[in-house]
Amino acid sequence: MMGNSFGRLFRVTTCGESYGIGKGSGLSVIVDGVPPGLKITKEDIQKELDKRKPGVGKLNSPRKETDQCAIFAGIGQEGVTTGAPLGIIIYNVDTQKVHIEQYRSYKDIFRPGHATYPFFMKYGESQDWCGAGRASGRETVARVAGGAIAKIILEREGIEIVSYTKECMGIKTKEMGFDEIKKNRGKNEINCPDLEAAKKMEDAVLKIKGEGDTAGGVIELIARGVPPGLGEPVFDKLNATIAHALASIGAVKGVEFGAGFGVGNMKGSENNDQPYLTKDGKVRFKTNNAGGFLGGMTNGEEIVARIAVKPTPTISKKQTSINMKTMKEEVLSPITRRDPTLVGRLWAVAEAMMAIAILDSLYMAKAYDSMARLDKKWIKLKELIKWTKTSH
Repeated sequence: MMGNSFGRLFRVTTCGESYGIGKGSGLSVIVDGVPPGLKITKEDIQKELDKRKPGVGKLNSPRKETDQCAIFAGIGQEGVTTGAPLGIIIYNVDTQKVHIEQYRSYKDIFRPGHATYPFFMKYGESQDWCGAGRASGRETVARVAGGAIAKIILEREGIEIVSYTKECMGIKTKEMGFDEIKKNRGKNEINCPDLEAAKKMEDAVLKIKGEGDTAGGVIELIARGVPPGLGEPVFDKLNATIAHALASIGAVKGVEFGAGFGVGNMKGSENNDQPYLTKDGKVRFKTNNAGGFLGGMTNGEEIVARIAVKPTPTISKKQTSINMKTMKEEVLSPITRRDPTLVGRLWAVAEAMMAIAILDSLYMAKAYDSMARLDKKWIKLKELIKWTKTSH
């Protein structure tokens, strides 16, 4: 299996499965490119892991994984990073035999909406049928651990990312500013800062949960403090890299930036973000239809992205499928633990992947700037444009 790494200068490599074999199974991440001298503790990482762990509340999987992390490499005797790769592991603790046998009972029948069919085509009968292996949402716990490191470094650079559930079951969050979103988003299970809409969303999800079904949704991410000029103009546009990062999350079926697909119904005069100069000489834009990008490079405004998250594919309702061993059609209604909606936990994964993508691009930009030796006026302007809490 290839493609288990993401990033170039700041790079994460993950391994591990949903269940694995026996005691000691788990998921791990190796993070390359961590600067030396950072005070990083397991508590810093745990804070992020707790945002996506299962077994909490009515809106996520009842699987009782504690998701406790351990740092096993990259920290020196003084308790700071050494510059070596950072290694983090999260053990599986709720892999009971009864659940393994449930998966075994239909291991040859692929669950509609799951990756079982292409896994059969790619790996044959050796494919990991227990909890979907690396196609499981559990795979993302290692991403969140790696993203926690990226967030720590980004915070040092004045860059912050927030995300929230913007829409679920046709219920939409009202328009809100960055600070209000940040203040209210964690006050409910579905991570919606509009508290009235959140209640309606949760009620709707619980209703369809009772029907044996699941719900999709839309998550919005906002990155503030990102300096202009990150990204490359052709294949490595930063919005393309972020789209890659977000679309690599298993349940994501669509990614858009700024006005997104709405630009298809706009005139140029409506879509163009007109620039202006602030009193202190900063270049700003009157609108942000571009979502923080021009030519695939950041323009100093907030990066705004949205992802469409599909409903959890495993449902209790009967569906037709195919037994890949007998090559006959069968009816399937699998017994398994699942989230009635993924949006209440997936936002933490999305933040992690965006953080990794932005930090990697920041590394590339700083490396380029050090060699390009641009006129100091451009460096000065770049620093002027950079977001601060008081510049909006």
